[in-house]
Amino acid sequence: MVALDEATANWAVTFAHGPGFEPKILAFVCNWCTYTGADLAGTSRLKMAPNVRVVRLPCSSRVNPLFVMKALERGADGVIVSGCHPGDCHYSTGNYYARRRLAILHDLLAFLGVDPHRVTFSWVSAAEGGKWQQLVNETTERVRQLGPHPRNQRSSTGGVDTYHEGAA
Repeated sequence: MVALDEATANWAVTFAHGPGFEPKILAFVCNWCTYTGADLAGTSRLKMAPNVRVVRLPCSSRVNPLFVMKALERGADGVIVSGCHPGDCHYSTGNYYARRRLAILHDLLAFLGVDPHRVTFSWVSAAEGGKWQQLVNETTERVRQLGPHPRNQRSSTGGVDTYHEGAA
């Protein structure tokens, strides 16, 4: 098992921004439904924005809100968390745990000054390649409209700006 710091260090390298802005989005997906749906979208050659990197987990309940915070801290402009539809979870209730955690995380993000619209939670089944395509394209466009995550913008002195979206 990879430690959280080791995994997020790799994300930071993956999400280094170039001169133009293209949103970098990290998706935490369950192995049983969403990952298979994403694979179906790929094998069906559905056109999707190339801005999403997928992290496959055994269940969406394994997504600790700290993972989302670390992803945003280390260079992601947006995060998708997706699992099985209610009642279809391979582990019976894992997706319900994930939904509760993400609802609390949305409130925490707003409290911390991070726009909660940067984090998307969705249900995608193994047969919903089209829904995965739509989720990826809509999330990419929404995050593009929001712009780069302010925490990840470099100041003119080379340091990281401390500006928060909620502060004005």
